[in-house]
Amino acid sequence: MRVWRLPSDVDTDQLAPGGTMKFGLDVTARHCLETVRPEFAREVQRGDVVVAGPQFGIGSSREQAASVLVHLGVSAVIAPSYAGLYFRNAFNVGLLLLTCPQAQSIADGETITFDARAGRITRSDGDLLACEPIPGFLLDMVEAGGLLPQLKKRLEKA
Repeated sequence: MRVWRLPSDVDTDQLAPGGTMKFGLDVTARHCLETVRPEFAREVQRGDVVVAGPQFGIGSSREQAASVLVHLGVSAVIAPSYAGLYFRNAFNVGLLLLTCPQAQSIADGETITFDARAGRITRSDGDLLACEPIPGFLLDMVEAGGLLPQLKKRLEKA
């Protein structure tokens, strides 16, 4: 998985610019992170990972700020900390967030792998980075594709 490195304090307007919201997720996704990494929306590949500094997702409560990353195929965001509303919105839409105090040591373009259930990231040089544990119910939600798909599956079983 290729790493896209971002700075600290990436806000929801950088992820899902307000002026694009009336056009829907396809258009909003094309403008994702254009003020920080203009090439991001064009070049990100399914399975790539975003690695950022502290306070990822600060700003408004717009769910689209997490949805655009899912739409673009991002497999996870790795950062030392997240805004509280962003954290919950991300899991609700099926976006995995890994909280890793050493996230900023991961380089742009580096290839990494991760095991969310084990709480670890493996860097290209073999070094392991520990992540904070994620409750099982949140991992289950991500694996189901988000809260609504998870609830739909539960209702179908009932």
